[in-house]
Amino acid sequence: MTPRCQSNGGFESGLFDPGFPVALRAGSLSFVYGAGVFGPEPELRRLEQIRSSLLDQRCNGPDPVYGICMDIGRVEDREELQRRWLLFGAVAYAAGLLGREPVRSQGHAHAVAPHSGWSPPELFEVWQGRAIVYMQERDRSDPGRCYAVTANPGEHVIVPPGWPHFVASADPERPMVFGALCDRQYGFVYEGVRARQGLAWFPVYEDREMRWLPNANYSPSTLHIGGPGSCAAFGVQEGVRIYRQFEEDAKALQWVSDPARMKALWPEFSPMDESGQVISS
Repeated sequence: MTPRCQSNGGFESGLFDPGFPVALRAGSLSFVYGAGVFGPEPELRRLEQIRSSLLDQRCNGPDPVYGICMDIGRVEDREELQRRWLLFGAVAYAAGLLGREPVRSQGHAHAVAPHSGWSPPELFEVWQGRAIVYMQERDRSDPGRCYAVTANPGEHVIVPPGWPHFVASADPERPMVFGALCDRQYGFVYEGVRARQGLAWFPVYEDREMRWLPNANYSPSTLHIGGPGSCAAFGVQEGVRIYRQFEEDAKALQWVSDPARMKALWPEFSPMDESGQVISS
């Protein structure tokens, strides 16, 4: 079924409703904006742009790999988003594989936002398909804690401040779409990731099953694999769309652009539940 914009907002029946009228344009990696919604044309990521972070840097795959639309929302909310240094974005991934890897981003950390003095966190919400949000504490030789969180439509995943990360599709048979709330002064830092030819673990498909392979350019590490943990401590309501939460109580999500509000929670934060698998390199 091809999603199309509805007058009541979101995707057609049976697919995820992001909470305001925006949907994937049929046969593309761009979005249709409904009445009263602003948003740009997509910034397309080509395969050549992400090769340096892949396991097989000469692989074939869909091209473009994904499309990003940063700064979308209802026209009536634009001023409030700007005032709070918040930015809502939507990303669409192509179906298919990049060699043996799922369609994925190259990986990056967030630059320090001048207005807060913090490398901002990010709040993800899956809209269609299944997503894997991979993250690690550092982009140095010792990556620290490493997590691969698989999320379904409607589920939320938080990436803590300063953590390098990438997002991958967990279903190569269909496009994957997600939304994200981030800092308006966002900036991507690639140097540490590119210096080690990617992050500390690579997802690969073998016999239609996903495995994780360690990146030899890092020291040995342990990878935690599982589903998303509770975000309740951060004021994120389970089962409620991020955008609708912002509309109902914008200050509840202010920590995305003001991470110091959750300063006590970040050091021990785990983004996943306690039932996951653990593998070591």
